[in-house]
Amino acid sequence: MNRLLIPAALIALLSMLAGCDRGPAPEPAPEPEAAADTAPDAAAKDSGMRLPEPPPGGFDTEQFVEDMRILSSDDYEGRAPGSRGGRMTVDYLVDAFSEAGLAPGYGDSYLQPVPMVELTNQARSSLVIEGQGETYELTYPDSMIINTRRLGTDPHGVADSELVFVGYGVVAPEYGWNDYEGLDVAGKTVVILVNDPGFADPDGERFNGRAMTYYGRWTYKYEEAARQGAAAALIVHETEPASYPWEVVTNSWSGPQFELAERGDDPVLALEGWITVDAARDLFQRAGLDYDAQKARAAEPGFAAVPLGGAMTAEVRNAVREGVSYNVLAKLEGTERPDETVVYMAHWDHLGRNMGLPGSAGIFNGAIDNASGTAGILELARMHAEAGAPERTVLFLAVTLEEYGLLGSRHYVNDPIVPAAQHVAAINMDAVNFMAGPTEDMVVIGIDSSELEPILVAALEEEGRYAVPEPTPEAGFYYRSDHFNFARGGIPALYAKSGFTHVEEGADYVLAIERDYRDNRYHKVGDVFDPDWDFRGVAQDATVLYRVGRYLAEGDAWPNWYEGNEFRAIRDRQRP
Repeated sequence: MNRLLIPAALIALLSMLAGCDRGPAPEPAPEPEAAADTAPDAAAKDSGMRLPEPPPGGFDTEQFVEDMRILSSDDYEGRAPGSRGGRMTVDYLVDAFSEAGLAPGYGDSYLQPVPMVELTNQARSSLVIEGQGETYELTYPDSMIINTRRLGTDPHGVADSELVFVGYGVVAPEYGWNDYEGLDVAGKTVVILVNDPGFADPDGERFNGRAMTYYGRWTYKYEEAARQGAAAALIVHETEPASYPWEVVTNSWSGPQFELAERGDDPVLALEGWITVDAARDLFQRAGLDYDAQKARAAEPGFAAVPLGGAMTAEVRNAVREGVSYNVLAKLEGTERPDETVVYMAHWDHLGRNMGLPGSAGIFNGAIDNASGTAGILELARMHAEAGAPERTVLFLAVTLEEYGLLGSRHYVNDPIVPAAQHVAAINMDAVNFMAGPTEDMVVIGIDSSELEPILVAALEEEGRYAVPEPTPEAGFYYRSDHFNFARGGIPALYAKSGFTHVEEGADYVLAIERDYRDNRYHKVGDVFDPDWDFRGVAQDATVLYRVGRYLAEGDAWPNWYEGNEFRAIRDRQRP
C-alpha cells in the first residue's frame, strides 16, 4: 500500500532525528533541493474513516512548554540514567501522571525497575588471521573494532575460528531467503555484508528495494549469527549501504556499552565486530576470491556461503558496573476490555553531563531529544484522562536507556504488563518537532508497514493535513527508536513526526531550522530549551496522535502488519 507520494523536493534531512540509539548513527545527508509544490496521493484524500474529537480542553500548549522547559533545565543535568538528574526526572513523571489522575501502570507502582550493566573495554586484541600458509593482523581502529556483550569480567573471544562468508546473513522466510541454509557455523566466525539484498537492487523486487528492512540492521545480523551457533560475527563496513562513515562505527563502539542485566535466554556471540571494506577486500583476495564478485553473488537468490580459507583468533575483556534505572508506567484503565492495551511511549533519558567541564557548560540538556516527546506523552495522558476512560486501557510508557541501545523499551517488551498479543498498538514520540511551527504534512517513518497508517491518514484528514514518507528509507530509521522493540515483538508500532512544509513559510523554512538543529544541537550541549520557539506544530501533531490512539482505545480493531512485512509472522502467531 504505497498510498503516499514522496514530495519531489523533500529529499531531506531526517538524519539523526529519526532514531537516537547509541549504535552507529547516519552521517549528515546532502543539502536538500529547493522546495516544490507537494500534495498527498489522491487515493489518501478521503478515507471515509472518522476519528474521535479531542476533549474540550484540547492540547494545553502552556503546560507542555512548562514540562519541556523543566525537564531540559540545567537542574536535571541531562537526565542520565542512574544520575541525580535521572532520579529527578522519574520523580517528576510520577508526580505528573498521578496529578493527571492516571493509575500506576506496573502493578501498584509507577516504576518498572530496569537492571542494567555498563561494559567498558579494558583490553582488545588485534584480529589475528591465519590461512593460506601466512599469518597477519587487523588492528583497531584502522581496520577493525570488536566487542563482546557477554557479561562478566573474564576475557571472551575465539581461537582458530574458521572464517565463513555468509552474504547478508539473513534468514527471512517471507522473502524466501536463507543465507544459512544447509550451513553449520557452530564455533565459526561469520563475515557479513551491511544492509540487506534490496539495497543492491533498489529498483527490483528483492526485499523492500532501497528501503532497509529489519534484516539490514547490524543488530539483527549479530542476533541471527548467534541463533545459528556462530562464535563471532564481523560486519563489513561500507559507507553508502551503512549510511554512516567508518568513524561513526569506531566512535560508537569505543566507549562504554550498556546491556540489560536480565535479557532472557537468547544466545550471545563471544565477539561482535566490524571490519573496513579494504580489510575485507584483502581478506577475500588472500582466499583467492574477488570481494565485489562475491558481494554480487550474495544479492542473488540461492546464494551459498563461501569458506574464506582462514581462521581467526581474538579476545576482549571488559570492566563491569551494575546499576538500575526505571521505566515510568501510568495507565487509564479500560472499562470493557482492560487487558487490551494501547501504548504511547517516549524515552525520558538523555546523555547527562561532562563532569570535566564547569557549571552548565557540560550539560547535555536534550530539549528536543527527548524532553519534547516526554512532555508530549504527559500532555496526551492529560487529554485522555479528560476524555474519560475508554473501553481499552491506554498505557503511557516513559522509558529509560534509549540513548544506550533502546534498553528500557526492550526490557518492557520482555516484561510487559499484559502479554504481547494483548497489545493493540504502540505509538512513539521521539524528538517530536523542530519547534518550527505548524506544517501541512506529517512524516511517517517506515511507511507501508502496518494497518495503523490508514488510521493516521484519516486523523490527518480530519485536521486538513496529509502524510508523507520519510525521505531516506535506506537508512533504516524505523529500527532506531523505542517502537522497534515493540515491532520485533510483533506489536504494530507507529512512528510519525512533524513534516517539512510549513503552513505559512513553506518547506525551506522548516529545513533551515532542522539543519541548524542537526549541525548545532543534536547530541550536543546546544540542545537547550528556547522560549521563542513556535510550539503550534507540537499541538497540531499531538492532536493527530491523540485521535489515532483514542480511535484504537474506543474500538475493537486489531491492526496488523501488512503482508510481506518482516514482523507479520510474529503477530499472526500471537493472534491467529
